[in-house]
Amino acid sequence: MSTSQKQVYFFSQGETEGDATMKNTLGGKGANLAEMTSLGIPVPPGFTIATDVCHLFYENNKSLPDSVRAEVETALKRVEDKIGKKFGDTANPLLVSVRSGARASMPGMMDTILNLGLNDETVEGLAQSSGNGRFAWDSYRRFIQMYSNVVLGMNTSLLEMTLEDLKAEKNYEKDTELTVEDLKYLVDQFKTQIADTTAKTFPMDPKEQLWGAVEAVFASWNNDRAFTYRRLNSIPDEWGTAVNIQSMVFGNLGEDSGTGVAFTRDPSTGEKVFFGEYLMNAQGEDVVAGIRTPQPITEIAAKGTGFKSLEAECPDVYKELVETYLKLENHYRDMQDIEFTIEKGQLWMLQTRTGKRTARAAIKIATDMIDEKLINEKEALLRIDPSSLDQLLHPTLDPESERTVIAKGLPASPGGVSGKVVFTSEEASALKEKGEKVILVRVETSPEDIEGMI
Repeated sequence: MSTSQKQVYFFSQGETEGDATMKNTLGGKGANLAEMTSLGIPVPPGFTIATDVCHLFYENNKSLPDSVRAEVETALKRVEDKIGKKFGDTANPLLVSVRSGARASMPGMMDTILNLGLNDETVEGLAQSSGNGRFAWDSYRRFIQMYSNVVLGMNTSLLEMTLEDLKAEKNYEKDTELTVEDLKYLVDQFKTQIADTTAKTFPMDPKEQLWGAVEAVFASWNNDRAFTYRRLNSIPDEWGTAVNIQSMVFGNLGEDSGTGVAFTRDPSTGEKVFFGEYLMNAQGEDVVAGIRTPQPITEIAAKGTGFKSLEAECPDVYKELVETYLKLENHYRDMQDIEFTIEKGQLWMLQTRTGKRTARAAIKIATDMIDEKLINEKEALLRIDPSSLDQLLHPTLDPESERTVIAKGLPASPGGVSGKVVFTSEEASALKEKGEKVILVRVETSPEDIEGMI
């Protein structure tokens, strides 16, 4: 395959090199980041390494070709110029996120790394430039955890246990109670654990970190959970993934910062209501990891829950978020799944994509959008996945029947079921092989559970 064609596409206000039509080249995430930037929506500057490079990576013995590295270096310099920070600078460092993005949405199946560019020196620069030492060391701690798992192949639970042991020893309930000294201690412990477990030293050179992360994200295209997801959703193996590298914005800079995920309509019922969750003083993974309980975005959803909504807590940001989601839904003419970060009161959009929905919701959204003149009847019919209609035919429990409630949780599939309760995906798969019926119960779900959930 020729490497003479363009492989890296830059996006920033006024200088965007891609758009929504380039999904095959930029992947879904990259195409939508470029499109949002073109629409004037606030998106942190960055660049996308094209899906073709995924093939080159595998042809090149799982290594990035030199021509691609050169284009990445040039694009990174453009981001530095836009942001006014330098990658690897010890005084005011530019940090980046590295995320996958295939043509078809594969949520959680491939890998992400945040806060890349931190080391023992740049963390001090971040502490000084932000005026917040706790934030800097917390970001470093998070980066080491992610990088050690995604790039160095370490089991995440080992470092998580060290963190939980320290919290238990100090009688902390939340991660946010960890002090700067606690976080410095964890960073040292983590680096020692990584060396002992993997026989690899955590890299201090930001460029080495970057190349390791990009190659790991391309490699995650063929991890077990991504392979299973593609097989179940008829996504061709040859498509490959793009890699998106973006300047970091921080939701964990204090109580005027936060992060959230939302749908422009209710993905369960299809009702035309803004639906989502957020956390203040948090990074993206905190909302979905189950470590802290997210709060509802709208005042209506928060009513009677004891939680404070984003609408009440940050009314100006909420108003801008509503304007943005309406603009995105009208532009794409479909329900959107969005991710956002608030950094010191400023809203940044990190993603938009067509939102996953239940069969019931799909029918309601399609018919509502006909009435709203967003789509015609033919488009509405084409948006209904015939196989999803099976969901509407599942047997369900009579809502009026007597029952003894043992536990409550979030359902991952429709209908009523009976079977043995199991607590690991492996056990669910093993018992299924023996022809037994099972109900998989998890404290929190993880992409690794996909085989057991299926």
